[in-house]
This record gives sequence, C-alpha cells and structure tokens, in this order.
Amino acid sequence: MKFTKNNSEETATFWEHLEVLRWTFLRIFAVLFVLLVLVFGFKDFIFNSIIFKPLSSDFAFYRLLCLLGDLLNSPGFCPEDFKINLININLAGQFLAHITSSFSIALVASVPFLLFEIWRFVAPALYPGEKKNVGFIFFSSSFLFYLGAAVSYFIVFPLTIRFLGTYTVSELVPNQISLQSYMSTLYILVFSMGLMFEMPVLAYFLSRMGIVTREGLKKFRNYAVVGVLVISAFITPTTDPFTMLVVAFPLYVLYEVSILVCRKETPEKDDEEETES
Repeated sequence: MKFTKNNSEETATFWEHLEVLRWTFLRIFAVLFVLLVLVFGFKDFIFNSIIFKPLSSDFAFYRLLCLLGDLLNSPGFCPEDFKINLININLAGQFLAHITSSFSIALVASVPFLLFEIWRFVAPALYPGEKKNVGFIFFSSSFLFYLGAAVSYFIVFPLTIRFLGTYTVSELVPNQISLQSYMSTLYILVFSMGLMFEMPVLAYFLSRMGIVTREGLKKFRNYAVVGVLVISAFITPTTDPFTMLVVAFPLYVLYEVSILVCRKETPEKDDEEETES
C-alpha cells in the first residue's frame, strides 16, 4: 500500500507527507484553541451544571434509581442524601482546574473533527474498496465514544465518587477531597470509557487486517466475560455488585457487537488449515 498525491498514481514524497501532517496538526490545534476559548467563558455553567452536578443528590442518575426503586417497591435502590466537600490546597489550583476542564471539554467536543482529520491524512493510502465504509466508521466511532463518555459521566462516575467519597475507615478521619483528585478521576473515567466503547471499531479494523476473526472471538467468549467483570470491578471499586454489573453489561454488549462486525474466516483459510492438518 502506498501514499498517493491527489488520488493520482504519483507517489508523494516524505516531505510532502510531513507538510500534510503539519497542516493536519495546525487545524486540530486551531479548532481546540477556539473551543477552549469558548468553553472557558462559561465557567459557572461548566462547573455548577456539569462537573459538580454528580455531587448533588438530585443528579439524574440518582433520581432514576429512586424511580426504579418505587416501581420495584424496593426503597434500597434509592440512594440516601450525601455531601462531599471539595477543597483546594494549591494557590493556582482553581485557575488551573478551570483551564484543564475547558481543555478537556473542548477535546471531547472535537472528537468528530479529530477523527475526520485522521481520515483525511490516511485517505490517500487507502484503496477505493477501503474507502466505501468510511462514512459509517466515522459516524460509529464518534457515536460510540460519546456513548461511552455518557455512560461514564451519568452512571460510572457518580457511583464511584459516591462510594469512595463517603467511605471512611474511622469517624476520626473525615474525608476532604481535593479538587484536583475529583477532576482527575472524572476525566480518567470519561476518557477511558469513551475509548473502551471503541471496541467494535477496533475489532472491525483488526478483522480486516486478518488479525482477529468472528470465530476466534466466539471461542474466547467465556474468557471475555471474566475479563469484562475484572475490568468492571477495577473501574468501579465498590462492594455493590449492582454497580459492577451496570458497567459490565454494556462492555459485554460491545464484545458481542464486535463479534458481529468481524469477518468470518474465509473458505481459502479453512482449506489451508484442513490441508495442514
């Protein structure tokens, strides 16, 4: 496979590739900067209505659990009121938190543009048959990332911060969570879940490269269940099995979707394996 220039048979030079890559990074940085400036101006909304909202007992997920408890006549589903105090111990901590949050939100918002720029850069190296599914892959990649980020923000992070933020070894040691610790946990969970939800897209590309097949993923289904449970337990270190299952269920569904998007083993490959045996 070779890089071509302007979809012609003329092969682009290394410096031409470097120039294209330079302009790709410049466009990405320009979009990120513009989004960062825009987000930076909405400090009150960003912090009070988004970042700190899971600290409130009227958060959407908590209300949903209470509604579920009413429907199932099980009051235990409804979480009790809680309060977590955040503190800042650094002189420039709150200003840096403002900048960091603005950049993180700008980065999340620019994911479709980032994927589009990546595709523009690698498009000249693709054959026509490899380009026909680009639109679907572009849409599915963006959708899955935002779906994973939403699951993390609305479900995983509230359960995690509620458990870890209120867990104590003794009444003599009150919890005073630092602002930096709270925000870093939020960012790590959101981005990690967003990337993990790209599993079907990764499986699609690996199957096109011949690295994985649908049959191979089916054979490892039992191991995948164990792996999903381990990952879920790591992401949500709580004693409540419901929390772990809430995370494990969508991850396992993604594994099944990955099986569906993978290629089957080709007949030629099957014949070769039978001949070798």
